[in-house]
Amino acid sequence: MKLAAAAAIALSIGVSTAYATDEAPITVTRVGSQPSSAGAEQNFTGSVFVDSRFQAGAPARVGGGVVTFEPGARTAWHTHPLGQTLIVTSGVGRVQKWGDAVQEIRPGDVVWIPPGVKHWHGAGPTVGMSHIAIAESLDGKSVDWMEKVSEEQYGQ
Repeated sequence: MKLAAAAAIALSIGVSTAYATDEAPITVTRVGSQPSSAGAEQNFTGSVFVDSRFQAGAPARVGGGVVTFEPGARTAWHTHPLGQTLIVTSGVGRVQKWGDAVQEIRPGDVVWIPPGVKHWHGAGPTVGMSHIAIAESLDGKSVDWMEKVSEEQYGQ
């Protein structure tokens, strides 16, 4: 009866009932249960570490992690098929859309990068930066990596 009532409410507000169930467990991934991993050299400049990676199972598409950049470290240029949200948690960082000026980002800032927008993000030159990065996958892919950000582009 409880499940039928939930399904009826879900249908009335336009939510799929295929996943409306009391049966699905809540998953807690304990801090420290996943090792830190270094950012891949082909996708980053400088020292970058990724912690607390997560990827929701189907039908969900969201994934992400906490990314920490040492001073001067940054991503390569890249795009996301469904966009990306960054939540700055510490330090001073930078973000840039291809063709636009570099913007400074600080703790508490929330950055939305629209789908398909070529961009990079990372730490400032003298202070590291950490952010939570969240992106959805489209056809199993959440990012398209491109060329590295030059020193000239970074220093704008």
